Amino acid sequence: MAELNYHHLRYFHVVAHEGHLTRAAEKLHVSQSALSSQIKQLEERLGQQLFERRGRSLILTEAGRIALDHADAIFSAGRELINTLKQSGVARRALRIGAISTLSRNFQLSFLAPVLGNTDIELILRSGSSAELLNALTAHQLDVVLTNQPPDSDALSGFVVKTIDTQPVGLIGTPKLCTANDKLEDLLRTVPLILPSSSSGMRMGFDALCDRLDIVPQIAAEIDDMAMMRLLAREGAGLAVIPPIVVKDEIARGELIEAQVLPDIVETFYAVTMRRRFPNPALAMVC
Repeated sequence: MAELNYHHLRYFHVVAHEGHLTRAAEKLHVSQSALSSQIKQLEERLGQQLFERRGRSLILTEAGRIALDHADAIFSAGRELINTLKQSGVARRALRIGAISTLSRNFQLSFLAPVLGNTDIELILRSGSSAELLNALTAHQLDVVLTNQPPDSDALSGFVVKTIDTQPVGLIGTPKLCTANDKLEDLLRTVPLILPSSSSGMRMGFDALCDRLDIVPQIAAEIDDMAMMRLLAREGAGLAVIPPIVVKDEIARGELIEAQVLPDIVETFYAVTMRRRFPNPALAMVC
């Protein structure tokens, strides 16, 4: 079996990081035609296309992203070898996780728990809007996206949506605003409320509950960011309609209490991946 040509791999490594053939050729001091030939030979050796051309840019394919992960590890180990002959580097597998910026940090931490401290895995975390992260997932820049609002999943999108957790939702606030003995209807009628945005599943469930009870709530704020809901609840701005996991530390310290569990209302968390020929094995540890 023929060995891998690391000269070809080095050229690929530079092109992948530059994202542009001309800049890579200038950096390597070779012609574009010679560089293209080297990349093509590597693709033939691996039996996979590594780049897609989009305009003047080169975009990594799924196989290209995997090849780059290994190339990064190989050249990182080479640098360590030069720096010291007494230790050998440990190559880590990268696990790229995106989470929408409004998602509970406590939930994200619980999701990451199985791989925290694992010396074989390097975590790369990214937050942003749903559209940004799903585009990055499609472009093989992320392995999984965490969200509470799943995208449409069909044969064309390629998205695979998996439910990974379901959390109850409660009325949560400072001890000055509520007690565990208060009745749900009284709290909904008399205490200002911090509500999720109208587009969320939690809000739709809450509105349906108020309709059933014939209650018009006092709305102090409508927010799509759980971190901000957490802060406003701590400041006593109102009772927050959120899952207790979002404020579990504050509840444990007695700063906030869960006055009521809202019936039939839950927050569902999803992991969105893509159908891959070469799925990241580290995903199985968290999904």
